[in-house]
Amino acid sequence: MLDINLIRTNPEKIIKALAKKEYDVNFNELLSMDKQYRELNKINDDLRARRNKVSESIPLLKKSGQNVQSIYDEMKVIGQQISDNDIKLKEFNDKIQSFLNYLPNTPDEDLLAGGKENNVVIKEFGTKPNFDFTIKNHTELCELNGIIDYKRGSKLAGSGYWIYCDVGARLEWAILNYFISEHLKDNYKFMLVPHMLSYNCGYGAGQFPKFSDEVYWINDDEGESQKFMLPTAETALVNLHSGEILSENELPKKYFSYTPCYRKEAGSYRTEERGMIRGHQFNKVEMVQYTTPENSMKAFEELVGKAESLVKKLGLHFRTSKLAAGDCSASMARTYDIEVWIPSMNIYKEVSSVSNANDYQARRTNTKYRNFVTGKTEFVHTLNGSGLATSRIIPAIVEQYQQKDGSIIVPEVLVPFFGEKVINPIK
Repeated sequence: MLDINLIRTNPEKIIKALAKKEYDVNFNELLSMDKQYRELNKINDDLRARRNKVSESIPLLKKSGQNVQSIYDEMKVIGQQISDNDIKLKEFNDKIQSFLNYLPNTPDEDLLAGGKENNVVIKEFGTKPNFDFTIKNHTELCELNGIIDYKRGSKLAGSGYWIYCDVGARLEWAILNYFISEHLKDNYKFMLVPHMLSYNCGYGAGQFPKFSDEVYWINDDEGESQKFMLPTAETALVNLHSGEILSENELPKKYFSYTPCYRKEAGSYRTEERGMIRGHQFNKVEMVQYTTPENSMKAFEELVGKAESLVKKLGLHFRTSKLAAGDCSASMARTYDIEVWIPSMNIYKEVSSVSNANDYQARRTNTKYRNFVTGKTEFVHTLNGSGLATSRIIPAIVEQYQQKDGSIIVPEVLVPFFGEKVINPIK
């Protein structure tokens, strides 16, 4: 959520910043409501002060024998005025909050305006693999080697689902264990979070109310509030400390979690998104940090470095792109994508998005820390990064490591977890 004080003091600056995200906004209505709210709130404060002052004098007046009925009548009128104004204040506040709830985060100043056409590749690792044979795509390779069963996955759950079979399940588990071991080495705290979350979690992460139709909702038969299936562990992790005031010496807090991710993917599947590239359920290890504003950029660079390191150690060719403002998600002020090379498609696909929300999510979750120097409370900054999503790592591995006979060399870092160096076609 944006700080309304920034909108009050310099609305044109916020309008210009949001325009970089290709978001048009007019603050006239908001500022008018905000002005009326503050004026009416001042009236109510004055009325309460008047009521308190007069109420304190009533015992003395009664003791001196004066008739206080007229004062009681005045207090009744004031009480009704306060009550009526409170109703109007709530109406104003609800409208103001609704307006603010839908506003995206402002992008960092150094981001280019516009959409993905203005993304900038800032680094590459390795070179594109060369093959002296006709390559197969990952769907063919996964079926040839008994890694994935697409047909039975579709039979069980419909389009966009698959089954990891035997060697495929072991490979998936090896990759996840590799990710987890690397995060533990870096002293990130491992959290296993619920997969069904309350509405407040989606709101706090900045996904609701605007994107509430992009998740799977669960009907609760026990009469509790409706829940949704988490689209990413970030949605849970950034809400861990909602409503809390942390000590500055607790920061940064570094967490990671493994979860399946459940997402509605609107529209039809394009040819380039065959196999595991796009699905309704996939596995991901997610990193989250809470930090102070002054250490926010340092935390961002750390998360980018960690995501890159995971892909480097797998020996995969990839690149890192700095997203333009309009390609960053609504909640984020900046995002770098780590994009792995898929040879059969001749394109790069994102396997990790590392993002900084600055204080946008913390304002929604009311997560603060107490500043050592000033003693005042301030909002933390929250950051997240995939570390990593497996549904595009496996396609990259099987395609970049494929051999002429259809076998697949297992990346060296996975061998201790997988137990074999080569995956051979099933007979």
